[in-house]
Amino acid sequence: MTTPAPSEVFVHHVLFYTHAAASAADRAQLLEGLQQLQRIPGIQLAHIGTPAATDRTVIDRTYTYSWLCLFASAADELHYQQHPLHDDFRSRYARYWEKVVIYDAVGPTS
Repeated sequence: MTTPAPSEVFVHHVLFYTHAAASAADRAQLLEGLQQLQRIPGIQLAHIGTPAATDRTVIDRTYTYSWLCLFASAADELHYQQHPLHDDFRSRYARYWEKVVIYDAVGPTS
């Protein structure tokens, strides 16, 4: 794995919130879809996570899955957004989430 220079890093972080009535099978399907996304070229690092057992008032633990990936550039992230696997993920797996929150960041700024 090649680590991009800090000034070029593009971070894409997505939190997936499933429906209140989502079954274990529904969550497993969403996880399967996220695992497929890892195959998209240009992703420098990908991490699929669930809420940690931390307990502070500022921590949101209501999401089901966290999808975090790093790219060497904004152009690489745009390629990811337009990749057929990403399009397939949105069309096949959107029924398994109720809400998605996305945080995109670049840096550092100094």
